[in-house]
Amino acid sequence: MIAAKLTYDPRYNVAYIHLRDKPAEMETLRISDELNIDLSPDGTIYGLELLNANQQLAVGPQGELVIINESSGARTAVKLPA
Repeated sequence: MIAAKLTYDPRYNVAYIHLRDKPAEMETLRISDELNIDLSPDGTIYGLELLNANQQLAVGPQGELVIINESSGARTAVKLPA
């Protein structure tokens, strides 16, 4: 099993939040013009695809995604490539 991770492709402005390894069989549900969810046949969520990712992730002028641990208050800023 993979650790949850976020990948970003600046060529297409698409981000993917990986929650688990993808199974051989999977269905993609189109939730909106900007969100797809990948599910296994039993309903387990494997990932979230964010189209128009800069807008979805609310990347600011510095192009950073800020990850905050709500318990400790620790913050990590990740620079997203343009």
